[in-house]
Amino acid sequence: MTLFRMVALAALVLANSADAADMAFFVKNLRKEAVAVELFSRDRETVWPGNDKVFLVEPGSQKSVPLSCNQGEHICYGAWVDGNDKISAGVGPDNDQPCDTCCFICVEHTTETIDLVP
Repeated sequence: MTLFRMVALAALVLANSADAADMAFFVKNLRKEAVAVELFSRDRETVWPGNDKVFLVEPGSQKSVPLSCNQGEHICYGAWVDGNDKISAGVGPDNDQPCDTCCFICVEHTTETIDLVP
């Protein structure tokens, strides 16, 4: 491999690596039913918590959800009544609903609040 190719490859790898950031989402469930929540990256194929799991927030309770994301990454929430995904909020359980107010930008050491209302 020539020196030029090695430098070009190194530049490509560095350009594609993003700075990791730790942030949190504070989810408040103001509903009378338990709510399942997932967070979806709009910039890559990543879902939190992942592995077919959800964050379950009991009625009238709140949960802090820490995550590691890429600085500047767009993260949207999808929420639905546990056991009935026809009643949903945000981008929904399949990340396919339009939403203007349910996405956030990953910023190091920040917390975003999500209020799930009836």
